[in-house]
Amino acid sequence: MPILCRDCTATFAPPRPSCPGCGGRRLVRHDELFDLAIAHVDCDAFFASVEKRDRPELRTTPVIVGGGQRGVVAACCYQARIKGVRSAMPMFKALALCPEAAVIKPQMSKYAEASRAIRALMMDLTPLVQPLSIDEAVLDLSGTAALHKAPPAAVLARFALGVERQVGVTVSVGLAPNRLLAKLAVERDKPRGFAVIGAAEAASLLAPEPVSVLPGIGPVQARKLQALGLATLGQLATLSPREAAAKLGEDGPALAARARGEDRRRVDPTRETKSISAETTFERDLRTVPELEAVLWRLSEKLARRLKEKGFAAGGVVLKLKTAGFATRTRHARLGAPTRLPDTLFSAARPLLAREADGTAFRLIGIGAQLLMPGEGADRGDLLDAESPRRAARWEAMEKLRARFGEGAVMRGLLAKR
Repeated sequence: MPILCRDCTATFAPPRPSCPGCGGRRLVRHDELFDLAIAHVDCDAFFASVEKRDRPELRTTPVIVGGGQRGVVAACCYQARIKGVRSAMPMFKALALCPEAAVIKPQMSKYAEASRAIRALMMDLTPLVQPLSIDEAVLDLSGTAALHKAPPAAVLARFALGVERQVGVTVSVGLAPNRLLAKLAVERDKPRGFAVIGAAEAASLLAPEPVSVLPGIGPVQARKLQALGLATLGQLATLSPREAAAKLGEDGPALAARARGEDRRRVDPTRETKSISAETTFERDLRTVPELEAVLWRLSEKLARRLKEKGFAAGGVVLKLKTAGFATRTRHARLGAPTRLPDTLFSAARPLLAREADGTAFRLIGIGAQLLMPGEGADRGDLLDAESPRRAARWEAMEKLRARFGEGAVMRGLLAKR
């Protein structure tokens, strides 16, 4: 059985309790270890890990990254997770579970910088890197053994050590014959893990697992499957395509195939970004139009920056509001031409907000780009909006001033009044 040492990335075959080269005991053993090339890489408690990296005094302290008392948990370290803290949990609940935690406001620019550094290390391994989020990606290392003079498993172990040394955070790796199994593998060994699921063992390994372990199956669908006598992946996997379609509808055959560990998706570096948005949760509920508009403008600026960074423009906007009772409202508006200017985004969302701001108390507001379009054709001006090129130039000048003198160097009158 092939063996890989994760401490020095040496590979060897004879069974040993430790690495013959460095004496390390972080060994990976698997019959298909040197034949697999699809990897899912997930940073461990990414935001919290970056904060601990930059503040060594917090290394042994539970860390929660998120807003104030009225905010939610954006991320937390494993020490906080042991206490029951989870992402998206209201902050007051998180602090009730882990009152000794250090709460740190998110610093997205810092996390983005670390993410870019990790992405660059991935691109050194293979051009087939598909980012899934700021801290997660899937890689295809097929055919790279000759280039790296090592099998993908050893290259990935080397990569994980490089991330720790150069970026200062840890990652977990799942290695498998396809994307689904790689995702399931990485979830089996965290943090700083390296798990392998081979093709030969996939069906038997998944069979006893609950259907809820499949990505995309939430609590509601899991209960529906259980009501049909399909509580485990093994029970779901036994359905023929015809039986699966009869019981579960047109998506049934694909669901049964996934329960067997089958997945034909390729790693696609050009995967289209489906949505870009910005939102915030208030420290206290807001009710009035002026208060809500001030926040909406700041989010419009943030959305404009994100659109530019990703090379997109908005063909429409979606306004998101969450009431004090946690009811979510979404309202949509189409634009006459694609844009990534904050004032155009704000102008489209402003009447949507005016119709909803009827005295209702809101705890969250967000704005998103609906129908993403190529950024090259944005804000060129037409008969209906001949001024958009000038507004684009003005916005660019404002951003340059802020980059040089700080965020408060230039401020819209709407904010200055507040």
